[in-house]
Amino acid sequence: MARLTALIGGIAVTLALTAVPVAAHEHPSGITDLVSPAVVRLEAVSHVEITLLDHVGELKHVERSYDLKFGQGTGTVVSPDGTIVTLRRLAINPDDVAVYAANKIFAEHHDVDIPADYAKHRLDDAVLDRHLQQCYTPESDTATCIVEVTTEITAFPNVSPASPDGFKVKCIKAGSGPDSPAVLVPVTPAAGGVGMPTAPLADKMPEQEGAPTNVAGFLGRPGPNVTHTVEIAHLGRGGAGGEGGRPFADPEKKVDEPVKLGGLADKGLAGAPVIGDKDGHVIGLLVGGGKDGRMIGVREVTGLLAAAKVVPRRGAIDTAFEAALTRYHTKYYTEAAPGFQRVLELYPGNVVAAALLKTSLAKRGGPEDQGTRRLVSAPERSTPLWPFVVAAVVLFAVAAGGTYLLWRRRTPERPTEPPQPPAAGPPLDDGADQTVVVRRSQSFPMVPQRQQVMTAPDPAIKYCTSCGMRLGPAHRFCGYCGHSIET
Repeated sequence: MARLTALIGGIAVTLALTAVPVAAHEHPSGITDLVSPAVVRLEAVSHVEITLLDHVGELKHVERSYDLKFGQGTGTVVSPDGTIVTLRRLAINPDDVAVYAANKIFAEHHDVDIPADYAKHRLDDAVLDRHLQQCYTPESDTATCIVEVTTEITAFPNVSPASPDGFKVKCIKAGSGPDSPAVLVPVTPAAGGVGMPTAPLADKMPEQEGAPTNVAGFLGRPGPNVTHTVEIAHLGRGGAGGEGGRPFADPEKKVDEPVKLGGLADKGLAGAPVIGDKDGHVIGLLVGGGKDGRMIGVREVTGLLAAAKVVPRRGAIDTAFEAALTRYHTKYYTEAAPGFQRVLELYPGNVVAAALLKTSLAKRGGPEDQGTRRLVSAPERSTPLWPFVVAAVVLFAVAAGGTYLLWRRRTPERPTEPPQPPAAGPPLDDGADQTVVVRRSQSFPMVPQRQQVMTAPDPAIKYCTSCGMRLGPAHRFCGYCGHSIET
């Protein structure tokens, strides 16, 4: 019985709860705000220190240093500690900068005509040519040049005010090709704090042709006049993408998307995250250039992260930001504002959170604010009472029925015999048993007895006419039942 009561009670409570309207909080389609705070600008420079050992004339040691920019593009932070995923060409210089430095220092010191490029050249002067060729091989014992090359990569986060110096990162793992993914980590790990905003990585990329996406990145160093750029694109035919990545294609054929995205890659969007339109997660990275912009899939990125023994993860900033972002995109501006304020407390430079906070404060309490509209319309759209009444009635009925069944279960049933009519026969023998059976005739009506005092032969002894108790001579009322003697 107890189980039946609990079951019915649970059903009643479920009916009551399902009658209460609940607002759905889901990310709208095409959202890029979830990723854009984690987008950074990357600038890579090869720093060359070269010493020329001049043995042609007077012995001299000539020292020069050169900074050669070889990569400018976009990266995505995937861990609060500042771990970034991007392309190999933004992390490793494919050119031999030692050759460039040799051409440069020879042309400057010996005043000869040598192009400042990455090709090895020949000179008409046999002595100078021999020294130049020996400078091209700084590792040999007869080298005439000592060369030291270091790569300096700077990440400029999406913050306001803009960071003029950014922070230094280094490459710990990269694929084999220029458009293969690469993993960068800060040179100096951050101490304390909650770290940086991160972007969520998708499990896989969409397989259907024409799936809408967004590409977010920087065309220049972040600053007052340079903000992150967002472009709409659509995936072309293909699954995870073959050699060189998956193409883009506009299903309506209004825009030549490979050309558009290839040009943007050359201007600084190379390595930018490609964001899925379904949930705002990163599904790949933009590669290519010229007239052929493509995308490498997220599985290549996560595979390289695993090879580098790096686990992408979200942080406290992301948790607070995503909660506020959900309220914002469902137009609960009053609730979203404190959330964005909390994000700015954790990461004061968050550009996206600051912009959304400004909008939330402007729309808070206005006609678009769903929280305010719900409070105003609460009396008209209040929760109906009938589910609670039904639940109360059901619970009361169950309790009453259970009580009755429990009482029936504990009370033993007594067999009853139907009354038997008097049998005709000879009169009963009173002397046969001590039990005296008194029968009254049904032919005479009942005459009510009068209340009177019965007296015994001794007039001093009296008895109560109500209960028959013996009375004393001075009693006015019966000591047993309280009946008056005088009535």
